[in-house]
Amino acid sequence: MLLRETRSSKKLTEQAITFGLLLCSSVAILTTIGIVASLVFEAFRFFQQVSITEFLFSPDWSPQTAIRDDQVGASGAFGVLPLLTGTLLISFIAMVIAAPLGLLSAIYLSEYSSARLRNWVKPILELLAGIPTVVYGFFAALVVAPIIRATGSGMGFEISSESALAAGLVMGIMIVPLVSSLSDDVISAVPQSLRDASMGMGATQSETIKRVVLPAALPGIAGSLLLATSRAIGETMIVVMAAGLAAKLTLNPLEAVTTMTVQIVTLLTGDTSFDDAKTLAAFAIALFLFTVTLILNVIALKIVDRFKEAYD
Repeated sequence: MLLRETRSSKKLTEQAITFGLLLCSSVAILTTIGIVASLVFEAFRFFQQVSITEFLFSPDWSPQTAIRDDQVGASGAFGVLPLLTGTLLISFIAMVIAAPLGLLSAIYLSEYSSARLRNWVKPILELLAGIPTVVYGFFAALVVAPIIRATGSGMGFEISSESALAAGLVMGIMIVPLVSSLSDDVISAVPQSLRDASMGMGATQSETIKRVVLPAALPGIAGSLLLATSRAIGETMIVVMAAGLAAKLTLNPLEAVTTMTVQIVTLLTGDTSFDDAKTLAAFAIALFLFTVTLILNVIALKIVDRFKEAYD
């Protein structure tokens, strides 16, 4: 009798835990669905006022419209291409800096450094992740941008006081700890037996890292790079302070540009009305950014799966 009651009590406890876990999972899923639904609904209202063709293919962005009936405003231009190019340009520069620095530092810490040095260097490196982004923005605007402008002027280049290069460089430094920490954990998780087997076959340490460790850790490394790219795409403060607010359709890193996240903040700041195209454009940009990020995730997963099959 007592054994039966104990089993019944354990079963009820397991059911309660399972229900709690299911509830937590449902909250996360429903929250995601709610966010996407709100973006789709508000973006639909925007596209009732502005054609989707103009939004996707127009090279001009100038969302200056009348907010109240007593104001006289321009009809506005709502082409997302300048924002997309600015976002991708700054993110590309940031990843050119962060990917090699973060990955190489992770390889050194996990494969070459001593345990004592690793215990000192890794926390110091991760301190960069704790610095507020506004501090990075000040550093980019007051130190990096003037240095780039002075260096470029000395070489005969005309460089804007605010540039995508300055924002991208500082943003890359900011996300180095993200790439390094995640990649280090993934590389360290590769079984030691794989290293020993490679060494037993006569491979050197560098050959083992290149042909055994990195392919085994590729999915995790790709995930860290994807997360760092998403972090770069979503950054706002550094872009505002170092790259400016100018919406230009250009791939020149020496010019001032802006990003989609910066424009979302700008459109939703101040006197706003959720009935005009200027404010609703923020939701259209957010939906477009969500779609681009989703496509990048799918592409990254396909690449990882392909390399995993080749390795297996």
